Amino acid sequence: MFRFLQILALVFLLWGFSACHTLPLPAPASAVAPEPPSLQPFGLDEVQLLPGPFLQAQTLDKATLLQYEPDRLLAKFRKEAGLAPKAAHYHGWEDDTISGHSLGHFLSACAQMFSSTGDPVFKEKVHYIVSELALCQQADGSGYVAAIPNGKFILEQEVASGKINAQAFYLNGLWAPFYNIHKVMAGLRDAYRLCALPLALDVEKGLADWIYRITSQMTPDQLQQMLACEHGGMNEVCADLFADTKDSTYLNLSHRFHHRAVLDPLSRGEDILPGIHCNTQIPKLIGLARRYELSGDPSDQRTAQFFWNRVVYHHSYVTGGNGNHEYFGPADQLRNRLSDETTETCNVYNMLKLTELLFLQQPAPEYADFTERALFNHILASQHPENGRVIYNLSLEMGGKKSYQDPYDFTCCVGSGMENHSKHNRWIYYHQQNTLYINQFIASELNWRSQGVVVRQETSFPKEQHSALTITCPRPTYLRLMIRNPYWLAPGKMRVEVNGRPVAAASSSKSYIELYAKWKNGDRIDIDLPFELRLEPTPDDSNRAAICYGPLVLAGDLGPENTPNPYARDFVPIFKTVERDPAKWLTPFEHEPNSFQSQQVAFPRNIRLLPFYQMHDRRYSVYWDFMSQETWENNVETHLKEMAFRENCNRTAIDRLIWGDTIQEKTHGLSDSNSHIGKLQDRTYREAERGGWFACRLLVQPDTPLELLAEYWGGFTGSKTFDILVDGQPIATENITGKAEGRFIIVPYPIPPAYTQGKQSVEIRFSPHTGHRAGPVFNLWLMEKKP
Repeated sequence: MFRFLQILALVFLLWGFSACHTLPLPAPASAVAPEPPSLQPFGLDEVQLLPGPFLQAQTLDKATLLQYEPDRLLAKFRKEAGLAPKAAHYHGWEDDTISGHSLGHFLSACAQMFSSTGDPVFKEKVHYIVSELALCQQADGSGYVAAIPNGKFILEQEVASGKINAQAFYLNGLWAPFYNIHKVMAGLRDAYRLCALPLALDVEKGLADWIYRITSQMTPDQLQQMLACEHGGMNEVCADLFADTKDSTYLNLSHRFHHRAVLDPLSRGEDILPGIHCNTQIPKLIGLARRYELSGDPSDQRTAQFFWNRVVYHHSYVTGGNGNHEYFGPADQLRNRLSDETTETCNVYNMLKLTELLFLQQPAPEYADFTERALFNHILASQHPENGRVIYNLSLEMGGKKSYQDPYDFTCCVGSGMENHSKHNRWIYYHQQNTLYINQFIASELNWRSQGVVVRQETSFPKEQHSALTITCPRPTYLRLMIRNPYWLAPGKMRVEVNGRPVAAASSSKSYIELYAKWKNGDRIDIDLPFELRLEPTPDDSNRAAICYGPLVLAGDLGPENTPNPYARDFVPIFKTVERDPAKWLTPFEHEPNSFQSQQVAFPRNIRLLPFYQMHDRRYSVYWDFMSQETWENNVETHLKEMAFRENCNRTAIDRLIWGDTIQEKTHGLSDSNSHIGKLQDRTYREAERGGWFACRLLVQPDTPLELLAEYWGGFTGSKTFDILVDGQPIATENITGKAEGRFIIVPYPIPPAYTQGKQSVEIRFSPHTGHRAGPVFNLWLMEKKP
């Protein structure tokens, strides 16, 4: 009997070191209201980063946060409360009616940085800001506290009474007021939770009570009308407030911010994302995922899961980012949606939050895989490694560059950038009773207080393809370790050793290696993660692809940012090969981890590739075209025809104007209201903002059939419907949104002869529809219309 028990114990121990099967994608929840997820994140104070790229990013963020003056962020809060500001307010978006959102981000970032590092200066900042917000709230007397100019009157007297004018980003003339208030409430929530500050909860409750009162006056239809304007994650912060107070008032308030026009179709499994603004939607789904944990509505969870799957697998680029010019395009169509304004950083910030919530509910490795992709290839890539400046849109334009934000010219992504690098330690480990999930290979030390165990992960990953875990515990402890087997590893390639003994690896990637044992002080787990080169093509064109190495997206170095003619046709090399294995035509650089040189396949020159997150202050490309010789020749022929057409227009035009060229605009009698000049791919344009217009005068031949040719970039998104008028008479209504992704187009508009009869010149005017912009318009040609 004793011998049988010994054998049984040995079998059990060996089973504990075996690999678990791949977990499925999350399944629909049951109708039973769930308890809070048994899988939990660790507190930021329980995980310390060790030297590596994420600690460096955190250090840079600390320096940035310390530059900001709380009194400048509070200035408009005090003004709206009738108190004298103590300092001048900051600029950028803080000049507009969205002022105050930056303070919300800053408050969250400081609370997270205090919890992550223990540095008391950040807790002091949090205490000061919360006390000032409490003074503002007390001075107002109603519970309202915000920095929105005239915001209280408009929301309380107009919106609440049903006088609602809601557009995508404006509510009764205010720029996304509830998006703004959401940021402030989130900052107060984080101050309460991470800095143990009850006053923050009191201020947040007061503000939420005010919102509850004004929305109580509105009908369900009026609420839905109001929600047509971006409102951030109001449903999330109200659900969190319910969790913190157990007051069902706030759960009811969360339901008032349930935007049915978007969430109902998603709940039915309809991908209604094409053409809508990305970051307006993601927080709504974060709110649903959070609310599911508290109230158990299975529709909330299914909707959030469906949205996540559609965004990650059908609307995202190789970096984990999504959106072009801030909007979703058609599903699985990314080839031509590569521009200087792809992949807004706020989108990734919010997708990481949604991903974590879904992982806690169903710990599928796909969620951890996405987190790794986004952290290394967007979040790290969006911060300058020397000055800590962050990026609004992380360009994936072929031949593009990174554009860093002035940290004092506030935008949404300056705000989310403050937070991104204050919480890197959040994504690494998760726990469930005595089970530890190791999701990320990031140098760090976990103090698992409830188990009395310290787990130290030492690695220079991704510069090395290895990580080592060392366990410190005062007494032997039974633990189950779940080590992620990444998606980018071929089956059987991951190698794990426990105290020098090999352990069976998983049979496939996208799984976890499960180790169950009675761990002793000093036990060591070594993990080998051999990288391999591969192509990741766009879903709609297998011949346009990114080159990846393990978890890393590689970018090609195309020279300094000021390289002449970066939009010349041959500036971005093409790869003349049908060989799909990059290892056949890339050679690694010695002593430069993860860097490669192309060999005889890139035309017109070879290219050095290095990790995208290490590419700064250079021109680059992430995506590349792969062509056979025949395809290349056909491509050249098409390009020559396009050039010949343009040259013919320039040569034979009756009159021509390059919009944005100040000399040409002056000689053509520019007149405008609320329009501006811009530049795209070294071409200038003019665009009218909402409510504006612009016009010029062009020469005509009165007895000749004429047509106007206008040049546009067909890949712009958003609301861009406008009228084109000749001497006040309309000749066309144009909508250039998504008209021709990824290329310039020239569109002809015939002019009725009566409009030019007896005239030497005419006024050409571009006038946007309500809520829209006109343009951008690049070149104009007035041509004789051929029969």
